[in-house]
Amino acid sequence: MARTALPRTAIHSDRAPAAIGPYSQAARAGNLVFFSGQIPLDPATGALVEGDITVQARRAFDNLKAVCEAAGGTMDDIVRVGLYLTDLSQFAAVNAVMGEYFAQPYPARSTIEVSALPKGVAFEVDAVMVTD
Repeated sequence: MARTALPRTAIHSDRAPAAIGPYSQAARAGNLVFFSGQIPLDPATGALVEGDITVQARRAFDNLKAVCEAAGGTMDDIVRVGLYLTDLSQFAAVNAVMGEYFAQPYPARSTIEVSALPKGVAFEVDAVMVTD
């Protein structure tokens, strides 16, 4: 029996940085929305935000929130978050910022220390959302 591919729809928000490669800010497949990683880029200028890890994390979460809203959801609809840090000793600060964007019941989460991230940033976030 031939498999029918689930249609994939690209999601875009002008309130988040444009994709800088062959990918979408997010893609919807059925009632699932898969978000590409968001880094601390200012969507208006494309420049990296200046500041410590909390400033970077807030900008990345703001970008994620903008794409989430473009997909017709809210941060409460996110069921999984992936956090990527170049220095895991900064996790407590990022964790505190995450608490500003999510309420209980919190999404599932993985936190991974990586050797490098795009454009030399210290933080990136991706997510999965379920919609009605």
